[in-house]
Amino acid sequence: MSQLSHVFPAGAYPAAGYVRLEGLACWRGLLPVFDNLTAEVKAGEALALYGANGSGKTSLLRILAGLLPPQAGAAATALGRCDVHYLGHADGLKSALTVSETCAMLAGFYAAPAFDEAALLAALGLAGRGAQTVGDLSAGQRRRLALARLLIAPRALWLLDEPLTALDASGRDLLAALAAAHLAAKGMIIAASHEPLSFASLRLDLDASKGGA
Repeated sequence: MSQLSHVFPAGAYPAAGYVRLEGLACWRGLLPVFDNLTAEVKAGEALALYGANGSGKTSLLRILAGLLPPQAGAAATALGRCDVHYLGHADGLKSALTVSETCAMLAGFYAAPAFDEAALLAALGLAGRGAQTVGDLSAGQRRRLALARLLIAPRALWLLDEPLTALDASGRDLLAALAAAHLAAKGMIIAASHEPLSFASLRLDLDASKGGA
């Protein structure tokens, strides 16, 4: 993955970056999903969120992304909204567009600088598929393409919801390489998963918190 070194150059992100969970609580109706969550992620670190369905992994990511308010506590960070990528369960791709059109759309949406499409697609394992429509891609290829935004518009904090979904062994190796390059540049990752994440140095088990449905 040497082609990633120019995407996440050393010093690309603030060395003093952090995300701090301070007594976070989330309720679903009258039931507590989690309560009094406390953790800290510093520049160059990745936190894995584990827990059964309903333990609040997605809710926590949505709180951190600013899409859901917490019932109590706060998420303190030195980052702004434009320093965060949130990749949810859905890939967020338009099936009628080609791969090339999708990359151009992402670049426009994020107001990203010009990029080398051939190098980008090669890094994602999608070389030669620029003219292929997204709807004709396999689930794993769509997931790889969804990762393109992380390269087109690098941001300090990645919030990833089940990032291993639909990825085969080589796709998982790709994700691990992307994560390693991002962390080496002092980026941060908070990812929810049912499976172990090889790139995560920290973990938070939501089943240990007060849970609901």
